[in-house]
Amino acid sequence: MSQTRLSDEEIDWSAPAPAPPPAPRRRTRRIGSLEVLAALLVLLVLLRGWLAGQFTGARLQTWTTVFVSVLVQAVPFLVFGVVLSAIIAVYVPRSFWAKALPRHPALAVPAASLAGVVLPGCECGSVPIAGSLIRRGVTPAAALAFLLAAPAINPIVLTATAVAFPGRPEMVVGRGAASLVVAVAMGWLWLRVGKAEWIRLPHRPDLDGKSKFPAFWSAIRHDVMHAGGYLVMGAAAAATINVLVPGSWLQRLAENPVLSILALAVLAVLLSICSEADAFVAASLSQFSLTSRLVFLVVGPMVDLKLIAMQTGVFGRRFMLRFAPTTFAAAILVGAATGAVLL
Repeated sequence: MSQTRLSDEEIDWSAPAPAPPPAPRRRTRRIGSLEVLAALLVLLVLLRGWLAGQFTGARLQTWTTVFVSVLVQAVPFLVFGVVLSAIIAVYVPRSFWAKALPRHPALAVPAASLAGVVLPGCECGSVPIAGSLIRRGVTPAAALAFLLAAPAINPIVLTATAVAFPGRPEMVVGRGAASLVVAVAMGWLWLRVGKAEWIRLPHRPDLDGKSKFPAFWSAIRHDVMHAGGYLVMGAAAAATINVLVPGSWLQRLAENPVLSILALAVLAVLLSICSEADAFVAASLSQFSLTSRLVFLVVGPMVDLKLIAMQTGVFGRRFMLRFAPTTFAAAILVGAATGAVLL
């Protein structure tokens, strides 16, 4: 058998040489937010003596007292709610909610709102659950009503509100009633004017494709890091307001019924506190009336910065631009009207 040899003229020496096969990638363990938080807690414990000596001013001690008191009261409810929310999200079949709701959309809206009573958890968990309800065939109006009601009327949140406002059962009743009214009204409004193309169906990759316990642990890690982080920021903001803002300013603002309601409504959006802990922050704002603090409790679980971001990522920007401002206005009006009647 003869072999054909190519001359130098027949060989294209300008052609690039074939790329070598890629080297095997080494799997490196990334340091996540949970590890960073654990390291910070260890440092705080080791340096507690030195830190105590640095914070000796009267105003700083007041800040520390308010900050720690809010966290100590709120953390047990936050942890309990996150664990129960993870159990329900992982171990209760998603099809259960579609089977349990009435088929008529107008009746499914209040039924889905009341279903929030049996789902302890914060608004961080209600967004993906509402998305899964839509994927399971639940009408979007009912899923959105559930999204708004669940973080505000579940037993954990109402119990935390009762603890934060001792001797004030009307705050518990007012919060539950106003939140339920807003949720049902927004669901019926969506039935009237909502469009399917405004919603982008969601996906929850941290729970899909995992067995029960890994998915359960992943849900707990996700909710604790998100809700816990916002709780810390909210407690710090509440302590800062109590220390840095002159009392005369707050008193002047609190004395105006309209401005006090609008101010605490905007503050609820900015602080983005978990619904299982916001009652303790509201209780610390004692300069304001009970009605304005009720509006704070109604607005916070329905419209805040983290919810706006989550709703944009899960349902799309077109949905958020329509849903969030309307919910904000409805929560202020219903919360103020409820406060005028009950408080």
